[in-house]
Amino acid sequence: MIENEQNEAENLKQEEVLITHVFDASRELVFRAWTEPEQLIKWYAPEGCTITFKQIDVRKGGRFHSCIYNPLYGNCWCKGTYLELDFPERIVFTMEVTDEAANDVQPADAGMSPGWPAVTKVTVTFDESGGKTKMILHQTVPASLAKETGAYPSWIQMFNRLNQMLCDD
Repeated sequence: MIENEQNEAENLKQEEVLITHVFDASRELVFRAWTEPEQLIKWYAPEGCTITFKQIDVRKGGRFHSCIYNPLYGNCWCKGTYLELDFPERIVFTMEVTDEAANDVQPADAGMSPGWPAVTKVTVTFDESGGKTKMILHQTVPASLAKETGAYPSWIQMFNRLNQMLCDD
């Protein structure tokens, strides 16, 4: 019975958002782009959007509160906690749907799909080989829902922006 439960949990995980992206930069540089606020504001929003951090404290146990400004769909507020920061290998944080005052909000009340979870966990790992960095992002939300709502392509757009930023430096 335990083996079946483990297999079922693994199958569910496989159906969640899982994105691999290769950067032509060291993992230290890619990791810093995820953890230095002055770099995050340059790439951590989809095309045509910008991000503002009301609060950001990048350390284990630290928190953030941000808003992605989207001219087509309005503001998307969220907060989260950094659960793990293992330089330069791994970052784990939560993302929680909020309002501007950082109050928890049900996703549907924030204009999101009613099926979107109020809290997700994001795990980002970095592996370097030959001067390139393979980054793998896992988010605890169904991939089908993320693709339907635009969250999945938004991650891809952000990684492309990050790639461009790293190439320009």
